[in-house]
Amino acid sequence: MKTNEIVNRAITYIMKHIDESIMIEDVAEHCNFSKYYFSRIFKKETGESIYAFIKRLKLEQSAFRLKVERERTITDIGFDYGYCPSNYSQVFKKHHNESPIEFRNNIFQHSVNHPFYPHAQVNIESFEECSRKISIETIKDQFVIYERRIGNYNELIEKWAEFTDKYKKYIDEKTVFLERTFDDPSITSADKCIYDICMTVDKNCYVENTCVIPGGKFAVYHYKGFPEQIYTAYQNMFQVWFPVVKKRIDNRYGFDIYNKIDCDSMYMELDICIPIK
Repeated sequence: MKTNEIVNRAITYIMKHIDESIMIEDVAEHCNFSKYYFSRIFKKETGESIYAFIKRLKLEQSAFRLKVERERTITDIGFDYGYCPSNYSQVFKKHHNESPIEFRNNIFQHSVNHPFYPHAQVNIESFEECSRKISIETIKDQFVIYERRIGNYNELIEKWAEFTDKYKKYIDEKTVFLERTFDDPSITSADKCIYDICMTVDKNCYVENTCVIPGGKFAVYHYKGFPEQIYTAYQNMFQVWFPVVKKRIDNRYGFDIYNKIDCDSMYMELDICIPIK
C-alpha cells in the first residue's frame, strides 16, 4: 500500500517523537487537520486507528531495543517509551504474547523463521564472520525523491520497477538508489512493515515528495547475495554483532544502498547502513 501525503507527514512526526508522549491532537495539528477528520483519514489509509498505531510502534520499537541493547535493563527501555515497569510488562505481553523478559530470552527463536520467504534458511553467522563484513563509516545527508509503502518486503521488486519508471527522467550516472526501513520484520508483522523507496536527486528538484535522509555515523554491513538472504544479514547484525560490540543504535533510521544488481539473476551488492551514536 502506498501512503498519501497526509499519512506520510503523520508517520514521520510519530517516528520522530516515538520516545515522547504523543497525543492524537499533536499529530492532527502537525498535519493541519481537525482531530476527528484526521483520525478518519489515517484509519482509512492504514487500517489502524492513530492511537493503535502509536501504541504498536512504541511496543515494537521497544522490543527491538530489548533485542539489540542487551546490557540495558528492561525497566530503562520501558521508561524510554513512556511506560512504568508494571504497566510496560502488562501491555508488552498483551501485544507480543510474552513478557519483556521472556521476549529477551527467546530472541533467537523469534529470528530463525524467515517472514518473507518461509522456505529460506536463516543462517546466523559467527561474530568473526559478521565482523569481517562490517565497517564503521560516515555517510553524508542524502536528498531524495521517495515513496512510502506499508506492506510485505517481498513486493519490493515490483515496487522498485514502478518507482524507477515513474521517475526515470531524474536518473543519471550519479543517482544512488536507497531503501529506508523502519521495522524489524522479526518483530513487526510483514503486512505492517513501513519502508521508503528512494533515489538521490539534485537539491533543485521540485518534486513534492522529497526529503533529506540524515547522514552521520553508521555501521555498514557489505552484503553480497540474493534478496531472500537480506533478512538474514540484518539479523546477523542485530543478533550477533551489536550485542557484542555494545555500540548503541541511534534514533535515526537505517537504510540500504544498492551498489549493484543483476536484474536477471537478482544477485545484488548493497550496503546495509545502521545508524550508531
